[in-house]
Amino acid sequence: MLLIILGLALWIGAHFLKRLAPDLRARMGNSGKAVLGVMIVLGVVLMIIGYRGAEYVELWPKVQALVGINNLLMVFAFYLYAASGMKTAITRKIRHPQLTAIKTWAVAHLLVNGDLASLVLFGGLLAWAVVQVILVNRADRNWVRPAPVPMSREVMAVVGALVVTGIVMGIHNWLGVQPWG
Repeated sequence: MLLIILGLALWIGAHFLKRLAPDLRARMGNSGKAVLGVMIVLGVVLMIIGYRGAEYVELWPKVQALVGINNLLMVFAFYLYAASGMKTAITRKIRHPQLTAIKTWAVAHLLVNGDLASLVLFGGLLAWAVVQVILVNRADRNWVRPAPVPMSREVMAVVGALVVTGIVMGIHNWLGVQPWG
């Protein structure tokens, strides 16, 4: 559990630095990007190792009916992430599609994982994404909606989301976690 918490601390610290300590971040210059990148990668590695090694402490039972909802939410999360880069139609409605993707991903995982390690990991990342949206919105209250883009980008984002979902489900299966229920 300690590794999960340390990983979250590195992830959150690296992501919040720009918003909470902009002068420090500015003084770090371009080399600061590398430092923050290493912090983020190390944080992810620690979260994964910590999660895989955490003792299972059930807080609520798994509800089989929620597995399908989890999977649909995961497709939507991957779509949001793809849409953020491609500036599809949904980015004209959702200001922070990547952070919304993280929140969707976290909620989906909390629906089907009722253990303490999952609550700490996914709940921690959900809380980070919520606070990050608040901080970004406070720093820049004016949102300029992206211009409309061709429907082909929408199709590419949906296809990309389905492909990535299949790959991630395959990786979960390979790791011994059955994402299909």
